[in-house]
Amino acid sequence: MKTDFQPKPARVPAKFRPEPFAYHQELELEIATLTNLGEGVARRDGWVVFVPGALPGERVRARVWHNAKNFSRADLVEILVPAKDRVEPRCPLFGACGGCQYQNLDYAAQLEWKTRQVAELLERLGKISFPVSPCRGSPKRYGYRSKITPHFERPRPGDADFPIGFLAAGTARRLVDVPACPIATDAVNAALPRLRENVRARAARGEFRKGATMLVRETLEGVVTDHKAPVSERVGALTLKFVAGDFFQNNPFILPEFVEFGVRAARGNGECKYLVDTYCGSGLFALSAAKHFERVLGVEVSEDAVVKARENAAANGLANCAFTAGSAEIIFAEVPFPPEETALVIDPPRRGCDEAFIAQLLAFAPRRVVYVSCGPDTQARDLQRILASGAYALEQVQPFDLFPQTRHIENVAVLARR
Repeated sequence: MKTDFQPKPARVPAKFRPEPFAYHQELELEIATLTNLGEGVARRDGWVVFVPGALPGERVRARVWHNAKNFSRADLVEILVPAKDRVEPRCPLFGACGGCQYQNLDYAAQLEWKTRQVAELLERLGKISFPVSPCRGSPKRYGYRSKITPHFERPRPGDADFPIGFLAAGTARRLVDVPACPIATDAVNAALPRLRENVRARAARGEFRKGATMLVRETLEGVVTDHKAPVSERVGALTLKFVAGDFFQNNPFILPEFVEFGVRAARGNGECKYLVDTYCGSGLFALSAAKHFERVLGVEVSEDAVVKARENAAANGLANCAFTAGSAEIIFAEVPFPPEETALVIDPPRRGCDEAFIAQLLAFAPRRVVYVSCGPDTQARDLQRILASGAYALEQVQPFDLFPQTRHIENVAVLARR
């Protein structure tokens, strides 16, 4: 039925660039691929349009809200032809909460896309053409995450329902209220309602002058919320202690397989007697590998993490491990091992390694290098620098899905000295 009513035109933002599409112009698009951020990619007359929530192979209707110099962004309005791999998201907040990008994609397809994205990043950012091994999936696809960090902003007076959760999809500040998270473990979700009630009660008493980030972490001691609490986690045959707020991989279900792969890669055919673990944290890789090497040295910038690593070595009866606090970038001058018999594990922050670190790595020239990364983009850049020296060859590139339903990829690159 038609009427004479016409909806009020959308207010155009002052900074909106009017070309090539009008504000809120709707387009029918064919989605060709995914970005490494999990967004659908389409082209209209050669012009790129990013559509979050759309999947490769789909025809969609999307509404433009931003034109940049060489691409546009649009919201998904309607799926006209769904992809064969599309599934129903488990979380009612999917699409609003920015925590997950792939709950609408069949898990086998998630793994295929992550494998492909690693290969594409190597090619595009590292100029490296190399066969990437299929991404190894997590034993648990939901209920795997042992740590979450919900946020809240300073509540307004009288606001009893302020959001406690995560950033909204596509935003840098707005929060979505998340009463439960299906990728978190059952224990974490069971603890969440009481913690949220406590925060709201404290807010009602005017205790918060600003917002905060909560910690909810399942450990061997139970669910912990104190960032400074000493906690422990079991990985394979090891029991590792660390501080609850410090970094520690939070998918315990795939962690043993992930660590075992890294250890095997460092061992190679047994030609290395010594191991150096840079960015070692509380000693996860170093201690897991210790029984396969004569001596192990771990390096970590955090003094507290080094103390925990030493305690973990003693508690697990590993006498052949030493740990030192200091910048990984200056450690090579102090490594007491012959490089031709030494394997090196690198597990840097997302930003990757700086040029000084790579220069010193090449000068030290370990026999084997195992580069573990949560940022395959910066890893590709670093690998290009290492391979450009001509001293190393890639042996294997193996992605792991430590974070199912999300865009995140943990990748391991194995190199051997020529």
